[in-house]
Amino acid sequence: MNGTVSDPNDPNDTSDLAGSDHGGFDLADPGRVASSGAGSASGGSGRPGPKAGPEAEGIRLQKVLAAAGIGSRRASEEMIDAGRVRVDGEVVREQGRRVDPERAVIEVDGERVVTRTGLVHLALHKPRGVLSTMADDRGRPTIADLLTEFGTRLFHVGRLDADSEGLLLVTNDGDLAHRLMHPSYGVQKTYLVEISGPVRKDLPRRLRSGVELEDGPVKVDSARIIDMAASRVMMEIVLHEGRNHVVRRVMESVGHPVHRLVRVSFGPVALGTLRAGRARHLTRHEVGALYKAAGL
Repeated sequence: MNGTVSDPNDPNDTSDLAGSDHGGFDLADPGRVASSGAGSASGGSGRPGPKAGPEAEGIRLQKVLAAAGIGSRRASEEMIDAGRVRVDGEVVREQGRRVDPERAVIEVDGERVVTRTGLVHLALHKPRGVLSTMADDRGRPTIADLLTEFGTRLFHVGRLDADSEGLLLVTNDGDLAHRLMHPSYGVQKTYLVEISGPVRKDLPRRLRSGVELEDGPVKVDSARIIDMAASRVMMEIVLHEGRNHVVRRVMESVGHPVHRLVRVSFGPVALGTLRAGRARHLTRHEVGALYKAAGL
């Protein structure tokens, strides 16, 4: 199984999942449920920076911004002049300010700009039947088989069980991954689940009120029925829990085992039209939004 990097701006790159589009939500078109976080930056006049002292160490801020894809060096200088850039919480208007891109916390218009070199942030559409692991001693297909084009040592942020599908974040950014997986940061994940009907209309309220599992109670952040037809019911479930198989266990506890489960968003990142088995680099806005969601 070979992974392919998908271009998120390619209108022809559509999902392999197929079905109806009831109410703008469809298990077959899960990308309609959520949209990724976004921000904007554009960017002034250049002046020589200091030549000596502590500020002489590091790289000029406008060069760091340009390398991060914010804009040209001139555009970055204009943003600095306009007071739109912060370094370690301080507004910087000084042209030529030198920073360490490996350590500095840089923001443009309040959005974190990740400047550490070598970091990889990917969105992967994990197909059903593929394990959320980088290796399997029994030779079963894993997400590593889908990421052969990426030579960097990577790991997945959380997991989806083999029978589930959808969005999985993959990175080598340990600080970010740790926080995204920790429930105390409340980063929400959105799932589409297909269950057998009929169901009671108060099922969403019951899920929001909480159900008791063997390892403690669970309250979903949001639940709603988005399609109901005879023996088939589709629901959208949002929660920030990270326990194993938590969505399946919650639904089974209320008498509705899940027949199909697709994760359609992880925090500000959406599955969109990414095809099953493909991966794409996150945009800088998505990475910045993830850092914000994780309190970094």
